[in-house]
Amino acid sequence: MNGLPQSVLFCCDHNAVRSPMAEGIMKKFYGTGTYVQSVGVHNDMEIDGFCIAVCQEKGVELSRHRSRSFDEMEEWGDDLSSFDLVIALSPASQRRALELTRYFHLDVEYWPILDPTGLGETREAKLENYRMARDQIIDRLTERFGAPLESKS
Repeated sequence: MNGLPQSVLFCCDHNAVRSPMAEGIMKKFYGTGTYVQSVGVHNDMEIDGFCIAVCQEKGVELSRHRSRSFDEMEEWGDDLSSFDLVIALSPASQRRALELTRYFHLDVEYWPILDPTGLGETREAKLENYRMARDQIIDRLTERFGAPLESKS
């Protein structure tokens, strides 16, 4: 699908793994033309170290990410209604987004992205699961918005 929205909000359960990954990768792929943010249903976790590691492999820097919830987003002056598109990466965040957007004309899409937390025994196995989640996000992004701008010559 062509044409990037002007603003996208990614959401998941804790804003610690999937939604920050999606936010960081989208910014890297499509530049600053689109305003991209991410939130969680809860903000009770810091950004996940495995998440930072697998995104670094793709040149996406997430170590400065600060997790925030839907409620905090509004406190910080980002109004949900100002986003063109909300992409939920977990069932709970989809429910919350639909609940919050029922008063606005706002598109909410659901992308079922693997939650890698708690999967895998060893560090390498854990990283493998995080890479799977990251690659699912990359596939969905390119499917939805086209090839990354940096690779278009």
